Parts: sequence; structure tokens; C-alpha cells
Amino acid sequence: IVFKTTSNEYTQYMIAGAKKAAEETGAVLDMKGATSETAYDEQQNMIETDLHANKYDAMIIAPLQGDMATTLVSGTDMPIFAIDTDFDAPEKFPTTAEEMKEVFKRIGIGQKDAAASGGAKAVEAAKAAGWDKIEAAYIAGVQGDSTADARRTGFQEGIDGAGGTFLADEVQYADAVADKATLCMEGIMQSHPDGIAIIACHNDDCAIAAARAAENNPAYANTIFIGFDGNLTAAQSILDGGETMTVAQSG
Repeated sequence: IVFKTTSNEYTQYMIAGAKKAAEETGAVLDMKGATSETAYDEQQNMIETDLHANKYDAMIIAPLQGDMATTLVSGTDMPIFAIDTDFDAPEKFPTTAEEMKEVFKRIGIGQKDAAASGGAKAVEAAKAAGWDKIEAAYIAGVQGDSTADARRTGFQEGIDGAGGTFLADEVQYADAVADKATLCMEGIMQSHPDGIAIIACHNDDCAIAAARAAENNPAYANTIFIGFDGNLTAAQSILDGGETMTVAQSG
């Protein structure tokens, strides 16, 4: 299994699930991931090496770049499964498993629909918190990543559809990491000194960091900070009054 990165909490949940399945089925796993969600060359080298190692019966890939993964697996007869982010490689499945093909070609959730539901709930929470003008700033993941794009689109559709205003021209990219989300949040506070109703974020790490950056700013005392993943650290942050809510992934 080649993950996008092994440095975030959600990937650790996937690793734990894979280990449990391996124990139950007797499969032997080799799991790895890039050091960050922008380490494209690093992940490409991992995929290329494993495809030509002649020691694996199948591969699961969470690609940082879908087009890159499509090119790399093109022509292989090894079963390849996409997780988290889909990529197009029609020939990657055994032709004798047509029914399984549609079931297992992608392992994941509907990112856009999930984010849209969260966006709508964030608008409801903002209204309950007393905001009359409901605008939403967005701290995004990695620009160009299909999963990041789907979440961004979903949040926008959910927020706009529920009566809020998604500030599409002010989207900032944090590469899905907390340090950059902190910088994004500092920029948002400078642009919106009187506060803003909703800060929607690509993942929980970014939402927690954004909430922490704004915790001493009274203009943001009632801001709704919404993340994505439903990690344990997110749940604890919510209980502690940091992140407000999260869109939980569960499989």
C-alpha cells in the first residue's frame, strides 16, 4: 500500500485497518507513504519501484497526483486499487472479475457530498451562534489534488446552498498541513478584522490550527471552525472548545 503520506492521523487509521484485515486474511503487507502531500517525486519513486519489484500480488495506491498514477500503472496486469483519490486506469483490473471491478475499483467516500453536508451544517451553526452575515473563508489542501478539489467544491455548494456565501476568491491553500493553515488563518484575520462566520478547512489538522491561531481574537469568538476526517484529536479539540465541528469519515 502506497499512501499519500504516513504523517497524518487519518492515514494511521487506514494503516490500522489494513493491519487488522491482514491478520484476518493472512495477507502480508508492505505499507509506506511520502513525507508530505506535496512530495510528488518521492511517491512516484515508491510506486515505480514497487510496480517493478516482482514481489507483490496487488497494490493499493492513494495517489498524490491521479494523472501520474494513471501513467505509472498503465499496462500492468497486477490488480491495482485506488484509495482516497481515484485515478483512471481501466486496464488495472482482472477481466475475469467484472462484478468485483465496480465494487472495488475505488475505496473511499463521496468527498464532495460529504463536504457539502458539512457546509450546510456549518451555516446552521453560524446562524445559531448569532451571525447575521454568513460568509465562509476556506483553507484548502493541495492545489490540483482531486480529493482537495472535491472537498472544496462540496463545501462551497453546501454553504451557498444553505444561504451562506462561500468566498471563492479568497481560498488559501495550506497543503493539508497545520503550520501552513496557521499562516492562512493569520492572513484571513488581517483581511477580516471584524471576524467571519465560518472557517471551513480541508482537514481536521488545518481546522484545529486555524482555531488555535484565532483563539485570542475576540472577533472570532463565535466563528464556526469546521474540518474534515473526524479524527480523535478533532473530537478532543471540539470538546475543548477549539475546532467547532468536523465531517467524519467512517468505513
